[in-house]
Amino acid sequence: MTVIVLDNGGGQIKAGLAGDRDPLTIFPNCQARPISSKKFITGPSLLSQDLTSATLRRPIDRGYLINPDLQSAIWAHLFSTVNLTPSLSSLLLTEPLFNLPSCQRAFDELVFEEFGFMSLYVANAPELVHLYEASRRPYGVVSKRECSLVVDCGFSFVHCAPVFQNFCVNYGVKRMDLGGKALSNYLKELISYRSVNVMDESFLMDHVKEKLCFVSLDVERDLVIARKRGYDNLFKCTYVLPDGVTYTKGFVKDPAEADRYLTLYDGATGKHTERMETDEQEHEEKLENKNKIDLTKNEFSLTNERFLVPEMIFRPADLGMNQAGLAECIVRAVNSCHPYLQPVLYESIILTGGSTLFPRFAERLERELRPLVPDNYQVKISTQEDPILGVWRGGSLLASSPDFETMCVTKAEYEELGSFRCRRRFFH
Repeated sequence: MTVIVLDNGGGQIKAGLAGDRDPLTIFPNCQARPISSKKFITGPSLLSQDLTSATLRRPIDRGYLINPDLQSAIWAHLFSTVNLTPSLSSLLLTEPLFNLPSCQRAFDELVFEEFGFMSLYVANAPELVHLYEASRRPYGVVSKRECSLVVDCGFSFVHCAPVFQNFCVNYGVKRMDLGGKALSNYLKELISYRSVNVMDESFLMDHVKEKLCFVSLDVERDLVIARKRGYDNLFKCTYVLPDGVTYTKGFVKDPAEADRYLTLYDGATGKHTERMETDEQEHEEKLENKNKIDLTKNEFSLTNERFLVPEMIFRPADLGMNQAGLAECIVRAVNSCHPYLQPVLYESIILTGGSTLFPRFAERLERELRPLVPDNYQVKISTQEDPILGVWRGGSLLASSPDFETMCVTKAEYEELGSFRCRRRFFH
């Protein structure tokens, strides 16, 4: 029997078969309607379309299912695209921690009543990440002590979840209502206020965030550098918006210019004394040309936005949000657990989720965390090899185990007992 593994995230949906290393398909979990069309587009074709100012509809908001009909349409398109037959398959489905009973019932109705799956197993992200990391490193701390702290920085929120013996310690889980979507929205506001109105450009701002944003290791120093003019401003770079004719995707105008900030962390002083005078003259000429308005291109410059946006994760209070920072959230999660577990949890922190892909994310988190942790505890932070696919790979591993079928709820059991009784089997 075929087992389908479905990581149904708020931002992206990943689907494939049990036992495979990579999913069959990954695409945004939404429908989009471009300006030039009257129809909403679903599935992998979204990635090749010109989605400038497109109208978006998402079935999941803040981690919870709000539109089951839309989710059903996306799933139907997904299963037809990858040639999977739900009525002849089992399903491993991921859902967020502490999912509401009404959302659970809606998912169960979709799985059994609408698509007719033979059986269902529901898992949460931290348990699958722990399982995958323990299998990857059989002699590591996570595998030997069967304990880890999974920090899941996703699209809708951040969860700091202790996992012990493959089960999530629910009373120790801490949540930040801040994720990749909030970061993109903050970047939209900054650019719209300073340069050009991009409040409707969700996909475009996601691309800008992924390509140009990074985590600062010294915010005060970097703010001073960002105020400088000309070549001394190491953070300034230009992003070109799509024009819909020559190019339908935005791009970084000068990637070398965008990477100049790396000299701050490579031991350089920020003032390139090795440059020749000819290089300075060439650069001054380039600046003069850039100051001339080019009506054929719509572009904007970024400076301190590049590190202020990821800074939200570490200092949300600076933006008026009544939230603890990520380091404090981790400390609270660990302190909620038994004292015997605390040193082991600090020693086995696993980062997963798309927002952990910012450069120097783990290094900054360790700097923030170290002063808050007792001196006799070690702090070790590891990032997954692919934080976006980590949850799905854990699900693929679990679904390929020989005992998987005994863990599932069958369609007959669902019809006899109902959603609430069946959900007890998953220990969530």
